[in-house]
Amino acid sequence: MFKRILVAVDGSMTSFEALSKAIELQELTDAEIYLLCVYKHHSLFEASLSIGRPAEMDIPDKVLSEYAKDVVNHAKQLAAERGGKNVRGFVKAGKPSRVIVEFAKDKGVDLIVIGTKGTHSDKDGLFLGSVSHRVASHAKCPVLVV
Repeated sequence: MFKRILVAVDGSMTSFEALSKAIELQELTDAEIYLLCVYKHHSLFEASLSIGRPAEMDIPDKVLSEYAKDVVNHAKQLAAERGGKNVRGFVKAGKPSRVIVEFAKDKGVDLIVIGTKGTHSDKDGLFLGSVSHRVASHAKCPVLVV
């Protein structure tokens, strides 16, 4: 059945619900779980447009990368607490939907599990999030939207 399950995590509650569902599937299939957090690359030009400047200005990509690592580490901890085994974490930069689909293809993923909405989705809950919609539309493997 499934040998590799990719779970896209972004720190949102729906991404952690997707992780829970992936762990349930892992119990049935003994699949390996890949956690992937994608942060959007920001150019130095975009950074220069920022209004507020802290005393020590970190490059935005460095800050975002560190946050993404924290998200993955938190997700790995949650997976362990919920009985997940054989869980690996990854952090990538780029357009989230594109990176998720490419990562799944490169790693030979059998299933992508993703939350309906991420951290920047509409507040009314009326629409599927844009990232989950694009992943479901472009992935070459099945996508479970939780």
